[in-house]
Amino acid sequence: MSIYLIRHTTPLIEKGLCYGQLDIDVTESFKEEAAQIQHALPDNIEQVYSSPLIRCHKLASYLFPNHAINLEPDLMELACGEWEGIHWDAIPAEVIDPWMKDFVNVCIPGGESYIQMHSRVTQCFKRIVEGPKPVAIVTHGGVIRSILAHITQTPLVDSFGAFKISYGCVMQVQATPSGLQYETLHHVVTEKEQHKPSKFKK
Repeated sequence: MSIYLIRHTTPLIEKGLCYGQLDIDVTESFKEEAAQIQHALPDNIEQVYSSPLIRCHKLASYLFPNHAINLEPDLMELACGEWEGIHWDAIPAEVIDPWMKDFVNVCIPGGESYIQMHSRVTQCFKRIVEGPKPVAIVTHGGVIRSILAHITQTPLVDSFGAFKISYGCVMQVQATPSGLQYETLHHVVTEKEQHKPSKFKK
């Protein structure tokens, strides 16, 4: 049993902007990045699932042109509500500090908390695991991190430090006698991303 977790390629957005569920396109390096991803994947994928956001759906359609792409809203990135499209450093401290102190449980205004996203993602992942395999899941960094935390029983608060997930990365999840295990098949070292205020060091 193999499940391939694939993160979208580099998004076309200014660094430091909050873009959880913004439906943004990808950069001009898309085909080059996608070609590298293709080399890490097998030829026998049976099912393909994707977040419906264009940065994922575009990659899924490119990698698997002969497959029906199952668009799954539960595979979307964290809903950032009122913060979507705002620079992380421009969000007032009195608004963002409660979330930064407990981002696992505190909801973003108009959005969701990490634990809420984790719940919908893991439920979706369990449904996908029960279907035909090998299967590819084209999604977002937060979703992949949530899945890996689920299969490794890593506390969500520690998951950002535990898993390195670059744009275009490919993770393979396989069943073993001791449970689901993962390995990184493709990872690109890129400029550090910013998905939190620059003053927040944790």
